Amino acid sequence: MDGDAPMVAAAEEEPHVERLPADLLAHVLSLLPTFHDLAMAGGVSRRWRRAVGRSLATRRRLSFAGQRTGDESTARLVRAAINLRDLDISRSCWGCHISDRGLLEISSAACVANLTSVSLWGLAGITDKGVVHLVSRARSLQHLNIGGTFITDESLYAVANSCPNLKSIILWSCRHVTEAGLVALVNKCPELECINVGGMRVSPESFAGLLSISPALRIRSIPQILNADVVQVA
Repeated sequence: MDGDAPMVAAAEEEPHVERLPADLLAHVLSLLPTFHDLAMAGGVSRRWRRAVGRSLATRRRLSFAGQRTGDESTARLVRAAINLRDLDISRSCWGCHISDRGLLEISSAACVANLTSVSLWGLAGITDKGVVHLVSRARSLQHLNIGGTFITDESLYAVANSCPNLKSIILWSCRHVTEAGLVALVNKCPELECINVGGMRVSPESFAGLLSISPALRIRSIPQILNADVVQVA
Protein backbone atom coordinates (compact mmCIF):
# COMPACT_ATOMS: atom_id res chain seq x y z
CA MET A 1 0.00 0.00 0.00
CA ASP A 2 2.84 2.39 0.84
CA GLY A 3 4.20 1.98 -2.72
CA ASP A 4 0.92 3.22 -4.16
CA ALA A 5 0.91 6.41 -2.07
CA PRO A 6 2.96 8.59 -4.50
CA MET A 7 0.69 7.62 -7.43
CA VAL A 8 -2.44 8.46 -5.41
CA ALA A 9 -0.96 11.80 -4.38
CA ALA A 10 -0.04 12.64 -7.99
CA ALA A 11 -3.56 11.84 -9.16
CA GLU A 12 -5.01 14.03 -6.42
CA GLU A 13 -2.77 16.94 -7.41
CA GLU A 14 -3.69 16.75 -11.10
CA PRO A 15 -5.85 19.78 -12.05
CA HIS A 16 -9.46 18.93 -12.77
CA VAL A 17 -9.22 20.37 -16.29
CA GLU A 18 -6.54 17.82 -17.17
CA ARG A 19 -9.04 15.05 -16.49
CA LEU A 20 -11.44 16.31 -19.15
CA PRO A 21 -11.95 13.98 -22.12
CA ALA A 22 -10.08 15.15 -25.23
CA ASP A 23 -13.28 16.05 -27.12
CA LEU A 24 -14.61 18.12 -24.23
CA LEU A 25 -11.31 19.97 -23.80
CA ALA A 26 -11.28 20.75 -27.53
CA HIS A 27 -14.83 22.10 -27.24
CA VAL A 28 -13.88 24.35 -24.31
CA LEU A 29 -10.89 25.71 -26.23
CA SER A 30 -13.09 26.35 -29.27
CA LEU A 31 -14.87 29.03 -27.20
CA LEU A 32 -11.72 31.14 -26.88
CA PRO A 33 -12.27 34.29 -28.96
CA THR A 34 -8.81 35.30 -30.18
CA PHE A 35 -5.59 34.00 -31.68
CA HIS A 36 -3.73 35.20 -28.56
CA ASP A 37 -5.92 33.03 -26.32
CA LEU A 38 -5.40 30.01 -28.56
CA ALA A 39 -1.64 30.53 -28.61
CA MET A 40 -1.52 30.75 -24.81
CA ALA A 41 -3.64 27.60 -24.46
CA GLY A 42 -1.46 25.72 -26.92
CA GLY A 43 1.56 26.44 -24.75
CA VAL A 44 0.17 24.72 -21.66
CA SER A 45 1.09 21.18 -22.69
CA ARG A 46 1.24 18.81 -25.63
CA ARG A 47 -2.24 17.60 -24.79
CA TRP A 48 -3.60 21.13 -24.91
CA ARG A 49 -1.73 21.83 -28.17
CA ARG A 50 -3.45 18.85 -29.78
CA ALA A 51 -6.78 20.03 -28.36
CA VAL A 52 -6.26 23.48 -29.87
CA GLY A 53 -5.78 21.85 -33.26
CA ARG A 54 -8.99 19.89 -32.86
CA SER A 55 -10.88 22.95 -31.64
CA LEU A 56 -10.03 24.92 -34.77
CA ALA A 57 -12.10 22.54 -36.88
CA THR A 58 -15.26 23.62 -35.04
CA ARG A 59 -14.66 27.37 -34.86
CA ARG A 60 -17.06 29.75 -36.57
CA ARG A 61 -15.09 32.91 -35.78
CA LEU A 62 -11.36 33.58 -35.59
CA SER A 63 -9.74 36.92 -34.76
CA PHE A 64 -6.08 37.81 -35.22
CA ALA A 65 -6.77 41.51 -34.63
CA GLY A 66 -3.90 43.21 -32.87
CA GLN A 67 -1.86 40.01 -32.54
CA ARG A 68 1.72 39.48 -33.63
CA THR A 69 1.30 37.02 -36.44
CA GLY A 70 2.41 36.67 -40.03
CA ASP A 71 1.55 35.04 -43.33
CA GLU A 72 2.52 31.44 -42.56
CA SER A 73 1.06 31.12 -39.06
CA THR A 74 -2.20 32.85 -40.00
CA ALA A 75 -2.73 30.73 -43.11
CA ARG A 76 -1.96 27.52 -41.20
CA LEU A 77 -4.63 28.24 -38.58
CA VAL A 78 -7.22 29.34 -41.13
CA ARG A 79 -6.70 26.15 -43.14
CA ALA A 80 -7.37 24.13 -39.97
CA ALA A 81 -10.59 26.05 -39.24
CA ILE A 82 -12.70 24.24 -41.83
CA ASN A 83 -16.03 25.57 -40.52
CA LEU A 84 -14.97 29.20 -40.21
CA ARG A 85 -17.51 31.90 -41.14
CA ASP A 86 -16.01 35.10 -39.67
CA LEU A 87 -12.33 35.96 -40.21
CA ASP A 88 -10.77 39.07 -38.66
CA ILE A 89 -7.13 39.80 -39.44
CA SER A 90 -7.25 43.54 -38.84
CA ARG A 91 -4.09 45.38 -37.93
CA SER A 92 -3.72 47.45 -34.76
CA CYS A 93 -0.72 49.18 -33.23
CA TRP A 94 0.95 45.78 -32.65
CA GLY A 95 -0.46 44.41 -35.84
CA CYS A 96 -0.89 41.42 -38.04
CA HIS A 97 1.90 41.52 -40.57
CA ILE A 98 0.01 40.01 -43.48
CA SER A 99 1.07 40.47 -47.09
CA ASP A 100 -0.32 39.36 -50.44
CA ARG A 101 1.51 36.08 -49.93
CA GLY A 102 -0.53 35.44 -46.80
CA LEU A 103 -3.81 36.22 -48.56
CA LEU A 104 -2.86 33.86 -51.39
CA GLU A 105 -2.22 31.07 -48.88
CA ILE A 106 -5.42 31.81 -46.96
CA SER A 107 -7.37 31.68 -50.23
CA SER A 108 -6.54 27.98 -50.55
CA ALA A 109 -8.34 27.16 -47.28
CA ALA A 110 -11.51 25.08 -47.57
CA CYS A 111 -13.44 27.51 -45.37
CA VAL A 112 -12.99 30.53 -47.66
CA ALA A 113 -15.92 29.62 -49.90
CA ASN A 114 -18.23 29.78 -46.86
CA LEU A 115 -16.89 32.92 -45.19
CA THR A 116 -19.61 35.51 -44.59
CA SER A 117 -17.45 38.18 -42.92
CA VAL A 118 -13.83 39.23 -43.53
CA SER A 119 -11.90 42.14 -42.06
CA LEU A 120 -8.56 43.21 -43.55
CA TRP A 121 -8.67 46.59 -41.84
CA GLY A 122 -5.41 48.55 -41.94
CA LEU A 123 -3.24 45.87 -43.58
CA ALA A 124 -0.81 48.17 -45.35
CA GLY A 125 1.16 45.24 -46.78
CA ILE A 126 -1.63 43.97 -49.04
CA THR A 127 -2.51 45.07 -52.57
CA ASP A 128 -5.12 44.30 -55.20
CA LYS A 129 -3.29 41.08 -56.03
CA GLY A 130 -3.98 39.46 -52.67
CA VAL A 131 -7.45 40.92 -52.17
CA VAL A 132 -8.67 39.89 -55.63
CA HIS A 133 -7.41 36.35 -55.07
CA LEU A 134 -9.22 36.09 -51.73
CA VAL A 135 -12.58 37.65 -52.61
CA SER A 136 -12.78 35.71 -55.88
CA ARG A 137 -13.08 32.57 -53.75
CA ALA A 138 -15.23 34.07 -50.98
CA ARG A 139 -18.51 33.91 -52.85
CA SER A 140 -20.66 33.76 -49.70
CA LEU A 141 -19.26 37.04 -48.38
CA GLN A 142 -21.78 39.43 -46.82
CA HIS A 143 -19.57 41.84 -44.85
CA LEU A 144 -16.14 43.08 -45.94
CA ASN A 145 -13.81 45.56 -44.25
CA ILE A 146 -10.87 46.68 -46.40
CA GLY A 147 -10.55 50.16 -44.93
CA GLY A 148 -7.12 51.64 -44.41
CA THR A 149 -5.54 49.67 -47.27
CA PHE A 150 -4.09 50.69 -50.62
CA ILE A 151 -6.53 48.82 -52.84
CA THR A 152 -7.84 50.30 -56.07
CA ASP A 153 -10.91 49.82 -58.25
CA GLU A 154 -9.48 46.46 -59.31
CA SER A 155 -10.39 45.00 -55.92
CA LEU A 156 -13.90 46.44 -56.08
CA TYR A 157 -14.43 44.95 -59.53
CA ALA A 158 -13.48 41.54 -58.11
CA VAL A 159 -15.88 41.99 -55.18
CA ALA A 160 -18.65 43.08 -57.56
CA ASN A 161 -18.14 40.03 -59.77
CA SER A 162 -17.68 37.45 -57.02
CA CYS A 163 -19.81 38.50 -54.03
CA PRO A 164 -23.46 38.92 -55.06
CA ASN A 165 -24.64 38.56 -51.43
CA LEU A 166 -22.55 41.46 -50.11
CA LYS A 167 -24.50 43.60 -47.60
CA SER A 168 -21.89 45.99 -46.23
CA ILE A 169 -18.40 47.17 -47.08
CA ILE A 170 -15.99 49.50 -45.30
CA LEU A 171 -13.68 51.47 -47.58
CA TRP A 172 -12.54 54.05 -45.06
CA SER A 173 -9.48 55.94 -46.32
CA CYS A 174 -9.13 53.81 -49.48
CA ARG A 175 -7.78 56.80 -51.38
CA HIS A 176 -7.07 54.97 -54.62
CA VAL A 177 -10.68 53.89 -55.16
CA THR A 178 -12.65 55.99 -57.66
CA GLU A 179 -16.30 56.54 -58.49
CA ALA A 180 -16.05 53.90 -61.24
CA GLY A 181 -15.26 51.16 -58.72
CA LEU A 182 -18.12 52.22 -56.46
CA VAL A 183 -20.60 52.26 -59.35
CA ALA A 184 -19.55 48.74 -60.38
CA LEU A 185 -20.00 47.56 -56.80
CA VAL A 186 -23.49 49.02 -56.38
CA ASN A 187 -24.59 47.80 -59.82
CA LYS A 188 -23.58 44.19 -59.26
CA CYS A 189 -24.31 43.71 -55.56
CA PRO A 190 -28.11 43.96 -55.28
CA GLU A 191 -28.08 43.09 -51.55
CA LEU A 192 -25.70 45.94 -50.67
CA GLU A 193 -27.17 48.02 -47.82
CA CYS A 194 -24.30 50.13 -46.50
CA ILE A 195 -20.96 51.58 -47.63
CA ASN A 196 -18.53 53.41 -45.36
CA VAL A 197 -16.51 55.82 -47.50
CA GLY A 198 -14.93 58.18 -44.95
CA GLY A 199 -11.53 59.57 -45.87
CA MET A 200 -11.82 58.75 -49.57
CA ARG A 201 -11.00 61.18 -52.37
CA VAL A 202 -14.33 60.72 -54.14
CA SER A 203 -16.37 63.94 -53.98
CA PRO A 204 -19.66 63.84 -52.04
CA GLU A 205 -21.56 64.84 -55.17
CA SER A 206 -20.41 61.64 -56.88
CA PHE A 207 -22.49 59.57 -54.46
CA ALA A 208 -25.74 60.90 -55.86
CA GLY A 209 -25.27 58.54 -58.79
CA LEU A 210 -24.97 55.57 -56.42
CA LEU A 211 -28.26 56.52 -54.80
CA SER A 212 -29.96 56.69 -58.17
CA ILE A 213 -28.94 53.05 -58.69
CA SER A 214 -29.92 51.97 -55.16
CA PRO A 215 -32.08 54.56 -53.36
CA ALA A 216 -32.10 52.60 -50.08
CA LEU A 217 -28.29 52.47 -49.91
CA ARG A 218 -26.78 53.97 -46.75
CA ILE A 219 -23.57 55.85 -47.48
CA ARG A 220 -21.72 56.69 -44.28
CA SER A 221 -18.93 59.03 -43.21
CA ILE A 222 -19.23 61.67 -45.91
CA PRO A 223 -20.52 65.24 -45.70
CA GLN A 224 -24.27 65.67 -45.95
CA ILE A 225 -25.53 66.19 -49.49
CA LEU A 226 -29.01 66.53 -50.87
CA ASN A 227 -30.19 62.96 -50.29
CA ALA A 228 -31.04 62.22 -46.68
CA ASP A 229 -29.70 58.67 -46.98
CA VAL A 230 -26.18 60.04 -47.15
CA VAL A 231 -25.23 60.63 -43.52
CA GLN A 232 -22.27 61.93 -41.57
CA VAL A 233 -21.05 59.51 -38.89
CA ALA A 234 -19.85 61.17 -35.71
